[in-house]
Amino acid sequence: MNKTALLIGATGLIGSRCLNYLLSDDSYSSIKIITRRSLNNRNEKLIEYVADFEQLEKQREAFVCDDLFCCLGTTLKKAGSRTNFIKVDFEYPYRSAELALMSGAKQFLLVSSLGANKNSKTFYLKIKGEVEEAVSKLNFASVIIFQPSLLLGKREEVRTGERIGEILGKIFSPILLGGLKKYKPIEADTVAKVMVLCANSNYKGINVIQSDEISMKAGM
Repeated sequence: MNKTALLIGATGLIGSRCLNYLLSDDSYSSIKIITRRSLNNRNEKLIEYVADFEQLEKQREAFVCDDLFCCLGTTLKKAGSRTNFIKVDFEYPYRSAELALMSGAKQFLLVSSLGANKNSKTFYLKIKGEVEEAVSKLNFASVIIFQPSLLLGKREEVRTGERIGEILGKIFSPILLGGLKKYKPIEADTVAKVMVLCANSNYKGINVIQSDEISMKAGM
């Protein structure tokens, strides 16, 4: 195969790992990324676009791809306001999807969150649900939405709440059985690995893959 992938969010917990899997996957001859700062990665397959996410329309060439991977995401604390959170978790992913679709992309893969629901009273989950619904209405041949539980992995910044959640999650994971399996914490690397696996698995239509199924697909 000789596909081109575009990755948005290549510096994040899942995105950085997704980039590594994409670069080592023979299905892709070139990997494009749109980022606010250069990664200084000299891999010959990598094409980097340093850009302002407020002006994505200026990066038309970047959006010419087969598969769009979106790993963008933030927290209310890091975003600083609900307005900024909506930009990162809704506006940028949705606009990227629109531009890629107009440029001929056939498949969109989105990292969302377990519990995402447009009717949720929790702001974070509400916005995740809204972006899921919005991108699902776009005319991609395939939309694959990943809903991981609490993510495990080393971050650049310390998130105290998530760190506490990691510890508690590891303690209670052994008793999360049956329908509760999807609530077990999951390694970011596992999510990234399965994203690339699914991109090459001929999915059609709208597909939602929850955390326990992500683990299962990874052979865990």
